[in-house]
Amino acid sequence: MKTLRSYEKNIAKIGLFLLIFAFTSCNTLRRVEDDELLLTKNNIYVNTEKVKSEDIRSLVLQEPNSYLLGYPLRLNLYNLAKKDPDSSFQAWLHRKEKREKRLVNTLSQKQVNRLGESFLVKGYSDWLKKIGEPPSIIDTTQTKKSLERLSIYYGSKGYFNNTTSFEIDSTKKKKRAEINYAIALGKPFIVDSITRNISSKAIDSIYSLNEDKSFIKNSKQFDLVDFNNERKRLSELFRNTGVYNFQESSIAYDILRDTARINDDQKMNVKLNIGNLRKRGDTSITTAEYKVYRFDKINIYPDYSFNEDISALKSVEYENYTIYYKDKLHYKPKALTDAIFLKKDSLYRDIDKIRTYRRITNLNTFKYPNILFTEDSTQSKLTTDIFLATRPKFSWAIDFDITHSNIRSLGIGFSTALISRNIFRGAETLSLSLGGTFGLLSDETSTENFFSEIGADVAITFPRIWFPFFNWKKIIPSYKLPQSRISVGTSFQKNIGLDKQTFNTILGYNWATNTLNKNNVELLNIQFVNNLNPDRFYNVYQSTYNRLNDIAVDYADDPDLQDFYVMPEGPDGPQLIIPEGTTGFTDAILNVEVPSTPEDFEDVASIEERRIRLTENNLIFASNYTFSKNNRSGINDNSFYSFRFKIESAGGLLSAISNVIEFDKNDNGDRTVFGVPFSQYIKTEFDYIKHWDLSGSNVLAFRSFFGIAIPYGNSNSVPFVRSYFGGGSNDNRAWFPYSLGPGSTDNINDFNEANMKIALNLEYRFPIFGNFKGAVFADAGNIWNVWDNVQDPAAVFEGFESFSEIALGTGMGLRYDFTYFVFRLDMGFKTYNPALLVGERWFSEYNFSNAVFQIGINYPF
Repeated sequence: MKTLRSYEKNIAKIGLFLLIFAFTSCNTLRRVEDDELLLTKNNIYVNTEKVKSEDIRSLVLQEPNSYLLGYPLRLNLYNLAKKDPDSSFQAWLHRKEKREKRLVNTLSQKQVNRLGESFLVKGYSDWLKKIGEPPSIIDTTQTKKSLERLSIYYGSKGYFNNTTSFEIDSTKKKKRAEINYAIALGKPFIVDSITRNISSKAIDSIYSLNEDKSFIKNSKQFDLVDFNNERKRLSELFRNTGVYNFQESSIAYDILRDTARINDDQKMNVKLNIGNLRKRGDTSITTAEYKVYRFDKINIYPDYSFNEDISALKSVEYENYTIYYKDKLHYKPKALTDAIFLKKDSLYRDIDKIRTYRRITNLNTFKYPNILFTEDSTQSKLTTDIFLATRPKFSWAIDFDITHSNIRSLGIGFSTALISRNIFRGAETLSLSLGGTFGLLSDETSTENFFSEIGADVAITFPRIWFPFFNWKKIIPSYKLPQSRISVGTSFQKNIGLDKQTFNTILGYNWATNTLNKNNVELLNIQFVNNLNPDRFYNVYQSTYNRLNDIAVDYADDPDLQDFYVMPEGPDGPQLIIPEGTTGFTDAILNVEVPSTPEDFEDVASIEERRIRLTENNLIFASNYTFSKNNRSGINDNSFYSFRFKIESAGGLLSAISNVIEFDKNDNGDRTVFGVPFSQYIKTEFDYIKHWDLSGSNVLAFRSFFGIAIPYGNSNSVPFVRSYFGGGSNDNRAWFPYSLGPGSTDNINDFNEANMKIALNLEYRFPIFGNFKGAVFADAGNIWNVWDNVQDPAAVFEGFESFSEIALGTGMGLRYDFTYFVFRLDMGFKTYNPALLVGERWFSEYNFSNAVFQIGINYPF
């Protein structure tokens, strides 16, 4: 009977699905008239071969309606709207003879009119039409224009004799059709000879020296892209060899061909024409021969204001620059000239002007500069005026927010920052920041319900590499935008976790190799973490306490351990007292004061090892280097890649010093500084992201990450703040943060972390309607312990066989694009869970009751 009822339920579900499918199928053609055809697909054939290139397919003007996971959602939303809600309302209003009169008497004429404009009558139809999509009815006028565009495109590739046609195929489905575009290319035209006619002697000389780099070559098939690239190359060439005023519009080509001849030898002659400079006067346009210019006088105007009387300014000469100022020069001359790459007597180069703009803007002291060039009477020298308008000396910002979590029932946070510019007259920036969060705790293990976090930082940024006794300008010149940063900060927590005090100091440098590559070096990254209440460990880490207490229950009858337990009311059984009972029981087991099984001894030793690691104070004395590369050209570029590599070493310098100066040691034999053992480890990370821009604003995004931190020397584990965790809105979204791994363990701790991580993410993003976007994703990865003090085989990476412990989460997401940021809601399902038995890992928890919802801001990668 149970099987029969299950079968009947399935039949009902199938029937409901077929009914919905039939409804939506009919709804798709609701706005398609009998003499119309709904466009379902465009096919392009070139010489009978089907074209898949999105660039070519985008030339077709009329596209089919969009689909969401195979379903025409926007079309059907549009079809749900009333075609003419005004007429429908009027028809309803007058369908009964006295209906309008009764409504006017009950409401009023004005309110009846408003009823016709209301959301229920008209507004919802307008909204459905706005977010929906009208049916794409085949329009042969658009089809013919598409053929013209295809013909022009292939003509630009040298196929000037191409022929085009189209066919409408309506044989597959009722009132639906595909359009087949056919292009016969013919034979391409080949560049035969190249000649030139250049008016300027200077331009002709420069061209002759660089002719071999031309994109246009003999015996090469004609391609308009080559001509556009050559125009760009020549413009950049001339403007970087002294011709500061060269105009790309001066370049033109004469192309001689006979398109009427169709034979095996379709050749064309190309003539390059470069005219003179066109100058626009008051009433006419004149021309002048292009000349090569060098810099003569270079003037700098810091603190410049509009309509300022320049003749009243004071001036000072510094290394062939003249710096003008009003009452007092507020900048060191070197700080100004180091940002300018235009040099006296050197040739004008566009690249030097661009570098000057970038460098001055990067100083964060001036607004975007204004650079003017003036020719002298010989038409060979340039006088340069550089006007610099300063940013405010001080700027201040303040921010408030409200927080809530499983620990904080309510938190009110604030942050404020004060920035002071040019503090040492060298365009340095001083930043003072203060922030904090205060509120009420939801943690019942705390004796108080109030918490606080407060922190402060002081940072100074120098627009140069600051390193005593070494000239870094030869290695990292100013055009690479070098910066040095020194920061000191501290933070305090009260009634959160173990109540940490943190102190940190950073001496770092960054520069850009080019616009794509960035480098960051932290020569010193010193962090000291001081745990004020280590006795609260078992209050904070409840899962660890439960593991220890489950073991201790079996020893509750031992008379030597009676003082370590409390007997609460109810069925819970004996409970270890925190911290006296937990410490006493652990010591008794590990010191073999009471007999225990080998398994219990190992488990207690593992728990105690974790407690010591998470409660001990940390001194991290590290250095690191990060290289990043990103070829994204702008916020609308959806086809790009980024790569980041980081390597960090901690404790090496202190270890070297300890070989010269003897350090104190603790009871474990670890070398200490001010009583705190310093951490030693090597850490490296690789992070690669790739985006592919598919058709119709669809994007495929991929991310891969690998990180490992190996302890050595003074450490047998990596500090918690430098370890890895799995799960969360930016990682594997089918698991909450810190709940995945390590290895095949099943969320054994409140915060599960390890020293090795692998992550792979794949996400397909697509538009839904308006600012709403959708996504389907697959997240894979896990964390493991390797070469540290963890002995649990389930948590340790043991080679290729451990790859079977890579977790897989799949799901879908909804996003709303606010332009400046994206709000994200993701729903993940545990598709492959390595924490389960081998035969139960696939799809055992793939249901809505085990779904994990993650909220995030912006895309995860």
